[in-house]
Amino acid sequence: MPKISIVTDTDSSLPESVASRYGILQVPISIHFGEESFETDLTINNKTLFERIDKESKLPTTAAPTPGNFADAFRIAFEQDHSDELICFCISSAMSATYEAAQIAARDILPDRKITVMDTKTLSVAQGYMAIAAVEAAAKGASVAEIIEIAISVRDRSHIYGALATLKYLSMSGRVSHIAAGMAGMLNIKPILSVQNGKLDMLEKVRTKKKAWERVIYLTKADALKSRIEKMAVLHVAALDEAREFETLLRANLECPDEILMAELRPGLSVHTGAGLVAVGFVTEK
Repeated sequence: MPKISIVTDTDSSLPESVASRYGILQVPISIHFGEESFETDLTINNKTLFERIDKESKLPTTAAPTPGNFADAFRIAFEQDHSDELICFCISSAMSATYEAAQIAARDILPDRKITVMDTKTLSVAQGYMAIAAVEAAAKGASVAEIIEIAISVRDRSHIYGALATLKYLSMSGRVSHIAAGMAGMLNIKPILSVQNGKLDMLEKVRTKKKAWERVIYLTKADALKSRIEKMAVLHVAALDEAREFETLLRANLECPDEILMAELRPGLSVHTGAGLVAVGFVTEK
């Protein structure tokens, strides 16, 4: 039975403790402030990221790992696991060039290795839960084809809903005007985000944090009515206390798994949402 390694990128939102438990290697997304380059979790985190953004009033750019970065990670995974094959789960190609870089690494740098690169067509814990399911399936002796089928099933049963704390950072990105952001601030508008067509996008706008959280819980309950929730994570960006408060509300309003993962969107994604985001990601049963 061939041994199969699982690799993903840091946009999976898997805490390092969880990734380590499952033996999942995460390749860091890069953050660029002008000519300065930083790697997620290695040389930058959300605290240092938003301190600099707020100081400079300007967003950095994000960049996919290079093919060389992926090739190095693939070699490490093969050596550490003594594996015969490898599957790499990448953030949606609609959000990043990560998938393309991983493909180049597999095809052009390590052509003699058995590497499958998958465009997850999703992000954050939906992507992370795909990688975890892949590890569990590989441990049971599943083939690469069977593992990918299982991972796709997880993706198709995954949902993410979140409430932005402010439009300030979207205004810096140019996705909304400064005037619109200012008006939204005056009216206390909290946009609701969801994953749509492989991208993190605005679903609707709600006034006040309380109503936004209620709306996120309503959307979660609507999906849970169709099928109960199998796995759940509370996500946040530099807002751990609020995330814990939100978890309490979730547990009070719907049937949740005993264990809820607490995870932070890493800089590759948090740049797009801004500090203060609180969200829920979950997988429903088949």
